Amino acid sequence: MRFDILTLFPRMFFSPFQESILGRAIEKGLVQIRIINIRDFALDRHQVVDDTPYGGGQGMVMKVDPIARAIEWVKSEDAAARVVYLTPQGRPFDQEKAQELSALAHLTLLCGRYEGVDERARELFVDEEISIGDYVLTGGELATMVVIDAISRLLPGVLGSDRSAVEDSFFNSLLEYPQYTRPFDFRESLVPEVLLSGNHSAISRWRRKEALKRTWMRRPDLLAKADLSQEDQKLLGEIEKERLKE
Repeated sequence: MRFDILTLFPRMFFSPFQESILGRAIEKGLVQIRIINIRDFALDRHQVVDDTPYGGGQGMVMKVDPIARAIEWVKSEDAAARVVYLTPQGRPFDQEKAQELSALAHLTLLCGRYEGVDERARELFVDEEISIGDYVLTGGELATMVVIDAISRLLPGVLGSDRSAVEDSFFNSLLEYPQYTRPFDFRESLVPEVLLSGNHSAISRWRRKEALKRTWMRRPDLLAKADLSQEDQKLLGEIEKERLKE
C-alpha cells in the first residue's frame, strides 16, 4: 500500500518509519511512504504557506493554493488516490475505519498546522476527515503516524502472523484477552493453569471468555456492536454470575 503524506514538517517522520514492524514492512516493499513538503508547492520566493485569517482572530491559517497544487500533483500520478485530512473535527478513527482504509491501494494524508487549513482546501480537495481523539495536537503529523501504523499492520505479510491482527483488541469490537510468558511464577502471581494444559479447545474458550470479560468490565459500549454468538452469550452469563459471587 502507498501512503503520501502532505506536511510542513517532513523530518518528523524520518525516525518513526525506520523502526520495528513498520520499518521492516517498508524494507520489504509491503508499504510505500512518500513524504511531500507542502512548502515546495508555494510559488513565492519565501515559500509562504500560511496567512492571517479573514475576519480577524488568533493564529495563522494554511493557505489553499499550496495545498491544492500538492494534492493535484499527487492526483496527476494517481487520480484514484483518496485524500484524508487529519483534524479534530473529523470522524473518529477506529479499527473499523482502519480495516476499511487498508483495502485501498493509495492514501494521501494531509497534515494540518496552526489554526487549520483554508476551508476551500477541505471543500474542494479532501475526500474524508479523520480524528484520532477528542483532544488537540500541535499538528496532524502525529495523528498521521497513528493512522498509518494502524492500517499497515492489517496488510498481508506486515505482521509475523496473520492471526496477530485478528486477535488484537477492537477486532470484532472486543478487547484482547490477557497474555502471559515465562516465568510461570512471578512473586506468587501465577500463569493460569489452562494455558499450560495443552488443551487447545479449553485454551481457546478461556481466551474468548477473558476477552468478553475484559470488554464487559472496561468497555461495555463495545459489546453493543460486537457480533456475538450463542456461545458468547453463554460465556457472558457465566461472567455475570461469577462477578455477583465476588
